[in-house]
Amino acid sequence: MIRKVVTLLKGRPRVQTGTAYAVLFAIGFCHLLNDMVQSVIPAMYPLLKDSYGFTFAQIGVITLVFQLTSSVFQPFVGLYADRHPQPYSLSAGMCFMLAGLLLLAGASGFGAILLAVAVVGCGSSVFHPEASRVAQLASGGRKSLAQSIFQVGGNGGSAVGPLLAALVIIPFGQRAVGWFGVAALLAALILLRVGAWYGLMLARGTGPGAQAATVAARLPRRTVRGAMAILVVMIFSKYFFTSCMTSYFTFYLMEKFGVSVVQSQLCLFAFLGALAVGTLLGGFLGDRYGRKYVIVFSILGAAPFTLALPHLGLGLTVAAAVVSGLIIASAFSAILVYATDLMPDKVGVISGVFFGLMFGLGGIGSAFFGWLADQTSIGFVFEVSTLLPLLGAIALFLPDVRPPRA
Repeated sequence: MIRKVVTLLKGRPRVQTGTAYAVLFAIGFCHLLNDMVQSVIPAMYPLLKDSYGFTFAQIGVITLVFQLTSSVFQPFVGLYADRHPQPYSLSAGMCFMLAGLLLLAGASGFGAILLAVAVVGCGSSVFHPEASRVAQLASGGRKSLAQSIFQVGGNGGSAVGPLLAALVIIPFGQRAVGWFGVAALLAALILLRVGAWYGLMLARGTGPGAQAATVAARLPRRTVRGAMAILVVMIFSKYFFTSCMTSYFTFYLMEKFGVSVVQSQLCLFAFLGALAVGTLLGGFLGDRYGRKYVIVFSILGAAPFTLALPHLGLGLTVAAAVVSGLIIASAFSAILVYATDLMPDKVGVISGVFFGLMFGLGGIGSAFFGWLADQTSIGFVFEVSTLLPLLGAIALFLPDVRPPRA
């Protein structure tokens, strides 16, 4: 359904029809800044370990605190936002992140560092659920595309963050992390304008669930619960596989084919680029053909390429990795929008749950495959991880909830 939306990103409010791309690109850019800042923290671990003599267990505790505050809190923030929408909470989340970065720049001990990363994580928890609500509100009915634009921003930020950390923090030290506060401040200012737009839409009686598809409303509660369980399995399949690839693909290539570190990093970059392209592609296809079919294709369709990975030469291995990344990346936007179609009155809490699962399962998967590699070998890890997309077969049991036609 095409509906009127109000754009208040610059100048006076004006009415336009269709998708509010200015709003979507604004929150996508802020998502890039948010995830860029988040990804700087793990990139700092070698510096922190050398500077303070931290053990690996202490590094693990820092990761745990950061993951808990940035993942576990998201569903609760989303639940509150569903009941009490807060248009300016987006900007407030970035202010939390700014405060956390400044604390981290000046931290001089383990406790202070834990406090700093916890504050940064809280800012991320506030941002993601409410930003997903804004993406759906600005979609003009093209919810998968809107979610993809938002998600690609995060993918870009996660890729850029470690690079900037290597260029800025490693040469100039811990205090240089405060310079990333400029990104948080910029995002906060942009999100003030987005919050003004969002507040005006709420005042007009328009919300993310106000004109949601009615198909899901007719489904039995038991069917909805079963569908949600299937979606969780899909998230598990996707993020365990991608965490293995992002963490250990370079080691696999170096061990099996004897490539250099630089060559392996270029191959990983090709895989990460395919993830970004696939995310956008999934948005277009989900709106056009239905979210269920994109979910089935994005997980199960990658299986032939992932199963072939351990048995190919170098060139075909990289090619299969790129194609599998392209296909499997199309899943997340379709999964999230499908879930909010099932429960249109709980967009915030659903977004919080699935973003929390995304971060949490990615971290658990990386740790699990690292442990498994220590116990066996990198080659065995890839033999196991390439089986995960076969779980996509259960997506065939999802009910068909098609996007509303214009």
